[in-house]
Amino acid sequence: MNKTYYGKLIFEVSRKGRVGYSLPAKVGSHTLGEIDANLRRSSDLSLPEADEQTVVRHYTNMSNNNFGVDTGFYPLGSCTMKYNPKVNEAVAALPGFTALHPAQPVSTVQGALELYYDVQRTLSEIAGLSEFTLNPFAGAHGELTGLMVIRAYHQQRGDTARTKIIVPDSAHGTNPASAAVCGLQIVEVKSTADGTVDVEDLKPLLGPDIAGMMMTNPNTLGIFERKIPEIARLVHECGGLMYYDGANLNPMLGVCRPGDMGFDVMHINLHKTFSTPHGGGGPGSGPVGVRSGLESFLPQPRVVKSTDGTFELLADENSLGRISSFFGNYAIVLRAYAYLLTLGCEYFPLAGKLSVLNANYIKERLKPYFKLPIDGLCKHEFVFDGLRDEYAGGHDEPDHVTTLDVAKRLLDYGFHAPTIYFPLLFHEAMMIEPTETESKETLNSFIDVLIRIAEEAKADRSLLKTAPHDTPVRRLDDVKAVKDAKFIYKNL
Repeated sequence: MNKTYYGKLIFEVSRKGRVGYSLPAKVGSHTLGEIDANLRRSSDLSLPEADEQTVVRHYTNMSNNNFGVDTGFYPLGSCTMKYNPKVNEAVAALPGFTALHPAQPVSTVQGALELYYDVQRTLSEIAGLSEFTLNPFAGAHGELTGLMVIRAYHQQRGDTARTKIIVPDSAHGTNPASAAVCGLQIVEVKSTADGTVDVEDLKPLLGPDIAGMMMTNPNTLGIFERKIPEIARLVHECGGLMYYDGANLNPMLGVCRPGDMGFDVMHINLHKTFSTPHGGGGPGSGPVGVRSGLESFLPQPRVVKSTDGTFELLADENSLGRISSFFGNYAIVLRAYAYLLTLGCEYFPLAGKLSVLNANYIKERLKPYFKLPIDGLCKHEFVFDGLRDEYAGGHDEPDHVTTLDVAKRLLDYGFHAPTIYFPLLFHEAMMIEPTETESKETLNSFIDVLIRIAEEAKADRSLLKTAPHDTPVRRLDDVKAVKDAKFIYKNL
């Protein structure tokens, strides 16, 4: 890192009078600067002043501080930070796609609509459902859309008393949030000691006010919910619908389908399961699928194939209406389509199986050093409950090594930390998901570093308590940052 720009703001490398470019006073018959007085500022805009080379170096050095799947291993549990194949990016950048405009007549975008139709049909086959919409912009947006379908289904039947949704205590945080935004009341169902839904705790919650139940399978602990057929039967018998949170669909690919398990509605994260870009706030895509009989409630428009082989946009009278501008994130759907075609039917199931293999490999090698609250076969991810006491020290000791300390120390070794303190079922939760795209060499490096950190904790706890040591920003005082926040800004 160049120390000249290290940790500085662009305003701090600014020097009065410096410019990065100059414009001619006149271009053709137009004189620059001739702007109506009522449109001009009364004072100069406070912007940084720097030459082009300084600007380039500043932002290039800043970019070197970024961490992502293209720079290193990113083992965030439940987030599936999967490698994005560059062929997907090349396909999405083809002029025939980038030059499209969403307001073009349907007759001029038949190729784009065919692509949408193919993705809808492919996702339907993968999920075991009847139809999909590609309109939602993200996973949580897909959750909200799916719950709106469930509400619309009950309301269309005049069953307006169904205002509650059941959510497991191990669910992703977006589940209760999406339900609340949809106007539903959240009813929590407990987990058993093995981390799965407690069917006995579920039974008394069911009744005529239940709109449905949200589940993730495998669940947030990476454990397959074996009692889903019984759960689905109970929910359906009380008149509710089953919602599948597709955030953890990775290990299920080509092995089992949510529709076959008894789910009625689901969303899929293209930016997790199908390798499209993830992180930084977007862009995302959360297609929503439904079983037969619920298709008309999906948001409009939907792409359908007419009898003459052309593709049209359909708007059902029972539709939710629009939940996004135009047709969702087309370029993200396009990337997912490229990924699906690249794998093909023959290799598609391998992705899920490799994600399971990688997760279990890490778990088994690290069990002697980290607490594993729920042992046994996991799927694509698993959860530790901090270091074992012989490495971390007892919880009553003032210098007890926490999961946060381990996560901070990982940064010194060039690894992004896994998800920590989630799910809330365990006090020192450390959630690890390697995805199927990582090599054994990468996994071994990650494992070796965690073993080394465990040994460091045993030998010198202060080394972890003061980590990270080699990052641009050292450990922050989280409490002080919240209570005494100080921001550096410029008044523009």
